[in-house]
Amino acid sequence: MAIKPVFVPVPFVSHLGTLKTTLHPRHQVFAGPYLCCKESHQALPCSPPPSPPNSAMIHVLILLTLPLQVREQYLERVKALSDNIRVTLVDHHSKVDPHIESADILITFGPMMAEHVLEKAKRLKWVQALGTGVDGITNRPSLGKGVTVTNLHGIHGPPVSEAALAMMFALSRGLWTVFENQHKRKWEKKIPPSLLQGKTVVIYGTGVIAAELAPKCKALGLRVIGISTTVRAIPGFDEVCARQDALGAIAQADFLVLLTPYTPETHGLINAETFSVMKKSSYLINLARGGVVNEADLIKALNHQTIQAAALDVFEQEPLPADHVFWGMHNVIVTPHQGGFYDGYVDEAIPVIQKNLKCFEQGQLEQMINVVRVAL
Repeated sequence: MAIKPVFVPVPFVSHLGTLKTTLHPRHQVFAGPYLCCKESHQALPCSPPPSPPNSAMIHVLILLTLPLQVREQYLERVKALSDNIRVTLVDHHSKVDPHIESADILITFGPMMAEHVLEKAKRLKWVQALGTGVDGITNRPSLGKGVTVTNLHGIHGPPVSEAALAMMFALSRGLWTVFENQHKRKWEKKIPPSLLQGKTVVIYGTGVIAAELAPKCKALGLRVIGISTTVRAIPGFDEVCARQDALGAIAQADFLVLLTPYTPETHGLINAETFSVMKKSSYLINLARGGVVNEADLIKALNHQTIQAAALDVFEQEPLPADHVFWGMHNVIVTPHQGGFYDGYVDEAIPVIQKNLKCFEQGQLEQMINVVRVAL
């Protein structure tokens, strides 16, 4: 089939006039206001709507609010998986409207979603979540019954466990104050830092990440207690207690690390009652989901010095609003939901996408891996 030249107007660069280029339909990828050419790897400002899709091709929509370099990695790697797909990339849910109605597949993270995305997804058959948690996807009323949802499972142990340790060190050594003083060019010594050695860490949730974190904590000389729905012996844990006995365990904690999944049962799980039994010298670390913690109760506990400080990677509302009180609290460390991310994340994600895409192309959805919701 002959490929016709495509004229792309460039209104913002008047001296270039009109550029003439030749693009195959599957190499046209719209990412916000940009047209990406696979052959040239160039991004040109443009305003026309996407070309009508080739009905024989599978339309993959990638929705990622991540740095440009990371988005481009996903774009190029997914495009290379099959000659039977055309791939569209958008960097925010507000930009999906021109593309979502024709999308067969959606690749995204739950926290980056919005209700309107799924409301208009008339052809959608499969959502590949790029995280372990699928809240923000499976709990949306507009998710069609005929949509299969898969996730990434088992890859977050190393990055999240290291994030937990980084927060524990930062809190125990008061590094947030050190960084503030550095910017102020202020030489100041406060209360001596505390050691992790000899302290007790309570890990709420005993899944893959906790199983990675516990032995690392033991190697640093901490006592490790786990809280789980299933009491069992787990390597690296000194003790595992049932959820109904959680308050007794939390009362012993110098560090309370949250790694439990977010479900209706765990919504607001950590609240005023929890803080009331914690040591005044203790620290809270949330690497689970924002909804697991009652933030209003946490703010009161921090203001009243019921607990010493908190390190928070997740929040009830994300991105965290610029006027949120957490930003200005001297005893809170805020990180932008990046506990599970690292430089090799895309390399871990692509094999799962590749396996499931092959199953999708062959109509064998029952052979997909990491299925968390089966289409009805």
